[in-house]
Amino acid sequence: MLREHVADKQSRANPCWRQVGVALVAGACVLVTGGRGTPMMDAAAAPTDVADPNYDEAAVRAFTLPNILEGPDGVAAKSATAWEQTSRPYQFRQLQRFVYGQVLPPVPVTVVGEVERAEVILSGPGDATTAAVRLQTRLRLGDRKDAAETAVLCYLPAEAAAAQASVPIFLKLNFAGNQAETTDEGVWMTTSWMRDRKGVVAHRATEATRGLNARRFPVAEMLSRGYGMATAYCGDFFPDHADGRPDSVLPSLGRPAEGELPPDEPGAIAAWAWGLSRVLDWLNTRPEVDEDAVIVVGHSRLGKTALWAGACDPRFAMVVSNESGCGGAALSRRNYGETVGVITARFPHWFCPRFREYAGRELELPVDQHTLVAMTAPRPLYVASAEGDRWADPRGEFLSAVAAGPVWRLYGRVGLGTRAYPEVGRSVGEYVRYHVRAGRHDLLLEDWPHFADMAEDMLGLTPEPAR
Repeated sequence: MLREHVADKQSRANPCWRQVGVALVAGACVLVTGGRGTPMMDAAAAPTDVADPNYDEAAVRAFTLPNILEGPDGVAAKSATAWEQTSRPYQFRQLQRFVYGQVLPPVPVTVVGEVERAEVILSGPGDATTAAVRLQTRLRLGDRKDAAETAVLCYLPAEAAAAQASVPIFLKLNFAGNQAETTDEGVWMTTSWMRDRKGVVAHRATEATRGLNARRFPVAEMLSRGYGMATAYCGDFFPDHADGRPDSVLPSLGRPAEGELPPDEPGAIAAWAWGLSRVLDWLNTRPEVDEDAVIVVGHSRLGKTALWAGACDPRFAMVVSNESGCGGAALSRRNYGETVGVITARFPHWFCPRFREYAGRELELPVDQHTLVAMTAPRPLYVASAEGDRWADPRGEFLSAVAAGPVWRLYGRVGLGTRAYPEVGRSVGEYVRYHVRAGRHDLLLEDWPHFADMAEDMLGLTPEPAR
């Protein structure tokens, strides 16, 4: 069993205390909470309709985490084989039953029309430019009349494309359409429903959204390191609002569109994760893509999605969760920042209906988020936080990564390999890595080199830098 103990008063009184203690009990981890740490500014603050979220480590309750190594008979796996054959399937079913819902089935993916290919010059930092090949295509997801479609944008290093060399790819879903990920005026405008935000009129994107989130998709910089970059709009798979089911991919997959839903009915996160796998289906048909080196990345709610996509689809070579918070990497049992009650009330469509039954009852959940984190094993996993993002509980994300370590050990690999909460900006770990960046809830250029460094270290990648 995994047990978190409250730190002693003297440790809590020290504002510089940053340790997380870990011991072993019955083959699993025993966690000790971190202290207050250095003060954090409240960037991704609680919504105004949420009363008094807890941001005090001294008020975090003691709790016991479920043993992630246990199978249905209560016996803990002691080998990688036992994990794969017994414990992992059981723990995966628990995540389906209580958090994300049933896994959606694959469907045929076909290209609508032609794949558009263009040679482009992208602006980088300062006056630097990077030559790239831009691919755009529309994919039809399934063969039913009501099959959904999505537009995929992919950039490749020009030299690698000219040499017909395959490259590793970072794949992420985006929040505001492909055109918001880059200032490239040749990128198609997304026409799907969109949440209100800058540049969105009547729930449709306008030209004012072009490049809006380019800071989260540093194409020129990553192409310069030899990586390709691919993205698609999450709203093509499930419009991000509580009544989005009828316009999502779910009806085309035989799932109910409305009415009372089964307790383990999949929601938006399951649909978004399914969409990532369908984009991967297409990427793996492209000779320019190294099919053994497609890395799934996600930020915030799409960080939750990246973790679930990696859990469901072993073809993703590596998983990156950036500030995924509650329902993502952060432990649900920690009453810090966003809680199960808050997230399921504000976003009831993200998870399966059963998850909301544990609002205020997180200690009774049969699973916790370290189980989700462990699903990536033995592949590399990166968990990233931001110091000012208290709502997402950075320390809870770190503790989750610590608690998942026993699964990597079954493969003879070191996961995070440390109990000490790192200083800001420093990446720690081996097959599981973690850093906490200064600043607010966001995905920024300074995060990406950490992801690329891990990919090169753990996947043995030697991408040819663009010149």
